[in-house]
Amino acid sequence: MNTTYIEPTDAAVEAFLALGIEGPVVMLNLLRFRKIADYSAAPELAPERPISGAAAYKHYLEIVSPHLGKYGGELIFMGKAGPMLIGPDGERWDAGLLARQRSTQALVAALRDPAYLALAAHRIAALEDTRVLPLLEGPIY
Repeated sequence: MNTTYIEPTDAAVEAFLALGIEGPVVMLNLLRFRKIADYSAAPELAPERPISGAAAYKHYLEIVSPHLGKYGGELIFMGKAGPMLIGPDGERWDAGLLARQRSTQALVAALRDPAYLALAAHRIAALEDTRVLPLLEGPIY
């Protein structure tokens, strides 16, 4: 069974908040784009002509960055992904990004803000699959 993931579940968000993480958190995002963005869930946001998932995600980042910035978030790295060096054969990611947020509470508040939810349709249209891993800055031991 090939399961894809686009949005966090409510249970995942609650478990994330329950960790009680203090201070900044960096989110590692692995992104696989749709060949053609799928705006069927938000046709009112669809561009006049079909665009690639990568183009839809670029648009999403352009319009969402100021919103996340209001909550203390920032994009710190984005790059095109290459072939998997360590991992399952055939697993493919198109891009990766690192985004820093000042706190887990600020991140969740930003993602639950109705203004963000209106923009998130571009992200959903863009992505075929994604993984998001929270990383805590500081020593690992």
